[in-house]
Amino acid sequence: MDIGFIGLGNMGGPMALNLLKAGHNLTVYDLSANAVAPVTDAGATAVNSVAEVAAADPAIIITMLPASSHVKAVYLDRDGLLARVRPRVLLIDASTIDPITAREVAGAAGAQGNAMLDAPVSGGTGGAVAGTLTFMVGGEGEDFERARPVLEAMGKKAIHCGPSGNGQVAKVSNNMLLAISMIGVAEAMSLGVGLGMDPKVLAEVLNTSTGRCWSSDTYNPFPGVQENVPASRGYTGGFGTDLMVKDLGLATEAARHIRQPVVLGALAQQLYQGFSAQGNGALDFSAIIRNYRKEQE
Repeated sequence: MDIGFIGLGNMGGPMALNLLKAGHNLTVYDLSANAVAPVTDAGATAVNSVAEVAAADPAIIITMLPASSHVKAVYLDRDGLLARVRPRVLLIDASTIDPITAREVAGAAGAQGNAMLDAPVSGGTGGAVAGTLTFMVGGEGEDFERARPVLEAMGKKAIHCGPSGNGQVAKVSNNMLLAISMIGVAEAMSLGVGLGMDPKVLAEVLNTSTGRCWSSDTYNPFPGVQENVPASRGYTGGFGTDLMVKDLGLATEAARHIRQPVVLGALAQQLYQGFSAQGNGALDFSAIIRNYRKEQE
């Protein structure tokens, strides 16, 4: 299949490479020549603008962009995708943005005859490279089925979450819970170790008891408890604190829009925002445990 791909950063680049491995033909665009190079080396065709991606006449165009403002610009600007793409091309935005923007852009696309799906992902850069991402997809069911083979070339699972914007709803809800649970595990581990418990033994107890969660049994924030997690390599790699700050901002803003209280979500946002302001924005989000262990590190 002929596919256009816009946005070849830490997530988009590996996703595009997996599409090439699956035998698809790609026309790609990114502002960074360094980001484009690995994908063109693997067989993609690079162009010099968003408009040129549309002009290549792909069956599907995928975007993976940093924020809502970038999505609006790529799709809605005077020389953006919607000004250039032919009708019936399926548009898939895999960026993590707010549900309101997702619905606004999808509405504009639909008005001119282009179905659009919001399809944010879970799984991080490792999942993007390995092709094990989970896609949370909002849009019409028939469009989801059309996109499914392409999504499954980049991930292990694609879940239809309902109408337009619901993929983003699922993503921000999940990441808000992830932030809250990571803070909870960081506090519990720090308390137990501070009271004299061996961290590995404490983690074993948590992971066979009612406190068990992904943040404790798969991504434990305490150094040395698990191998191959950021906590055991100085909190490098993984899902950055600044990305968590962004996602928590999306969640709390969406909650404000519908007047839904998210008390723990708002507190998590403040804790991560403060942690980032201390110069820790590039560290993995599990490094939040350093707020509780400064004397020991």
